[in-house]
Amino acid sequence: MVASAPNRSFLYIAACTANVASFIAGTSLGWSSPEIPKLRNPNTTTLFHPTTTSQEGWIVSLLALAAAVGPFGGGILSDAIGRKKTLLSAILPFAIASTINVFAKSTIFFYATRFLCGLGVGVVFTVIPMYVGEIADDDVRGSLGSLMQLFVVTGMLFSYSLGPFVSIITFNSILIFPPILFFVIFLLFVPESPYYLIQSDNPKEALEALIVLRGRDTSLMQKELEVMKVQVEIEKKNRGNVVDVFKSRGLRTAFFLSIGLVSFQQLSGVNVIIFYAQTIFADAGVDLAPEVCTIIIGFVQVVAGGLTPILVDRCGKRFLLLLSALGMALSEGVLAVFFYFKDNGRVDVSNLGWIPLSSVVIYIIMFGLGLGPLPWAVLGEIFPGNVKSSASSATASVSWILGFFMTNYFDSLTDLIGKCGTFGIFAGFCAFSALFIFKCLPETSGKNVHEIQYILSGGSRKASYTF
Repeated sequence: MVASAPNRSFLYIAACTANVASFIAGTSLGWSSPEIPKLRNPNTTTLFHPTTTSQEGWIVSLLALAAAVGPFGGGILSDAIGRKKTLLSAILPFAIASTINVFAKSTIFFYATRFLCGLGVGVVFTVIPMYVGEIADDDVRGSLGSLMQLFVVTGMLFSYSLGPFVSIITFNSILIFPPILFFVIFLLFVPESPYYLIQSDNPKEALEALIVLRGRDTSLMQKELEVMKVQVEIEKKNRGNVVDVFKSRGLRTAFFLSIGLVSFQQLSGVNVIIFYAQTIFADAGVDLAPEVCTIIIGFVQVVAGGLTPILVDRCGKRFLLLLSALGMALSEGVLAVFFYFKDNGRVDVSNLGWIPLSSVVIYIIMFGLGLGPLPWAVLGEIFPGNVKSSASSATASVSWILGFFMTNYFDSLTDLIGKCGTFGIFAGFCAFSALFIFKCLPETSGKNVHEIQYILSGGSRKASYTF
């Protein structure tokens, strides 16, 4: 008897609904671009006094600092109360922050709200890969895992497109509603991760969730449930934390890969490129308002993010990551050369404005195809459940700590070695990341966690999650 083909419609709906949380996180990441200029302007600020440069620095950086802390709370909560309830809890700080921002008259309130948003961002970036990786079957885990970046950049584009053209009060009032909408829909219509339900000794609910998510009959899902039970029982006996990751070759390799991927993601200079895009466009001679330039960048991010879910299961994560790293290295290398000739005045580049403009666009497309979304997708599938939350928390925290330092010390680095040297270093990191991916990362698409851990263990038949 031929098994019926799975109907994955609800699975995609569930993954997209969960990623509305990523969209909300993206609106928070893009918030400072339209709001900081208004806070410093005496005619548009809602504060008693316009912000100073120092205050603006804290408003921007506090999100990254809090996002480095949030993953640890997310990891603990996801094991204690479940992936679903943790995401529901993570979304509340965004609604609270936006409400406070509507009435804020002092910068201290914006410090607090950006910190709140950072905590939410840290939890979302930790739990979404975990949840989506657990509800997806092997064949589509790559495409579903890459949705997070698409929703994040769509949220950023939302802030870029709306924020500059409405008041601070109006913009923050609008931002109150997406968290509330997400909370209601996700709570009522999307199931908990079947994997967590088995961990919590709720096999009946886990079976019901699998039937809905897979769109297949009960007998087939009963078989998958039994396989999942065995996996959970093994992992329960070997319940671990981040320290236990280092006791197994397969887990050590997985942790090394996840830390390496998110580190190269940040060291590629992506946050700096986005922040510096307006200046690059100005150097290119593009006569556009800064907010329009930012919208263009956001739109390109969304287009690139939309291509990844389509390509990842066809091409594989490893190929897209390699293509991404090499493309980013090339585009930033061209930027470095352009600024070398421009800053030294040895070559007239006044008619070559299309070069930096094209380089930035290509860079963002390449980032969106690989190093943007796929490190998080890989993270969601290479760790077994007994250490997944701990490893995910540590990895996300490292990512945000690096992001904080990259953003805050870019100006100092540029003053020290110039734009040519800075973009040259970023290009070097991208090239090195390509080598890292080529030498160290196996293809994970279409494989379950046991197969991946078997590969990462060097082919050892001993279970890599046995400590």
